[in-house]
Amino acid sequence: MIRIRQAKVTEITDRSRGVSEIRVEVDGQIQKAINYDFITGPVQIGDTVSLNTTAVHQNLGSGGYHFVMANHGVNSTEVEGLGHIMKVRYTPSQVKCFTVEEELNPFRAKIEGFTSLKKTPVIIGGLHSMVAPAAAGVKKGSEGKLRVVYVMTDGAALPIQLSRIVGELKEKGLVDATVTVGHAFGGDFEAVNLYTGLIAAKQAAEADVIIVAMGPGIVGTGTKYGFSGIEQGDIINSVNTLGGKPIAIPRISFVDPRDRHTGVSHHTLTVLSKIAITPCTVVLPHMDPIKEDYVNKQLLKAGITLDHNVVSEDGEPALSFLIEKNIVVTTMGRNMSQDKEFFLAAGAAGILASKYVVF
Repeated sequence: MIRIRQAKVTEITDRSRGVSEIRVEVDGQIQKAINYDFITGPVQIGDTVSLNTTAVHQNLGSGGYHFVMANHGVNSTEVEGLGHIMKVRYTPSQVKCFTVEEELNPFRAKIEGFTSLKKTPVIIGGLHSMVAPAAAGVKKGSEGKLRVVYVMTDGAALPIQLSRIVGELKEKGLVDATVTVGHAFGGDFEAVNLYTGLIAAKQAAEADVIIVAMGPGIVGTGTKYGFSGIEQGDIINSVNTLGGKPIAIPRISFVDPRDRHTGVSHHTLTVLSKIAITPCTVVLPHMDPIKEDYVNKQLLKAGITLDHNVVSEDGEPALSFLIEKNIVVTTMGRNMSQDKEFFLAAGAAGILASKYVVF
């Protein structure tokens, strides 16, 4: 079941990316909400809206936002453009997309003509917050010469427009194009599944380096297999199947208060020891010797050092590049100075990927 409330729009605090961030009066209080203008139509002050308030009511990780299910100020909207593939299928929010696999899509021939990713580096992250430092690493390592394409999976948020950072990365030239796969939607290119999404990144978006990660909002339960980031292992397998070069970003932190995320997170240990049944390159950032020894012992104990290629790379240039571009990144509410190893790992993956590109 979902929790539904009626509310009145009192303020529009931001309108960009096809998303309106608004304030609403609901249950006698002023609270935050998000309206997807391209789904429920543009919202205006004074409109009455129906809200899905479930996540906020349950104190879940929605950023404190309700979501507009229906805007009663909009009498009707129309479906425009080509395409007949539905995403978020068989729900009231299903949307029509023009995927690269469709016969009328101009990129269909390139998708059908695919043979291999030809060792294209594919950086694979378990959290959305890894995308920016990874992209910064590629651009810094290549002096801006390599084309970076971000493939967003449906492991978390489905509309790519929810991600402010993706919009900023595109605006500032760190990401050149986006592909949304599965039920995720809103990218420059749409694909039915991860495989054709990777193919589209290479064939249609002409990627030199591909970054794959879910959108904002990872799900975790504290159990060994019960987290949405477990998809990282399946993505590694998919990249190998298609002839790419998978580079895994390990989730590393020495400030997370939860023991299971100290050093290398149990998420990464599970993914690389149990789910990824094909090999990948695991990039460790340069760290102080004590932390480096701790992490290496974790990987050795889990058998990861034997099954995968564990290498070390300097991630600092990527973080410096983010600062130079005035791009602010956080993970779990912590910034780069507060959780440095986390961001260094993603940045190091980007730097390494830039060295793996073969023309």
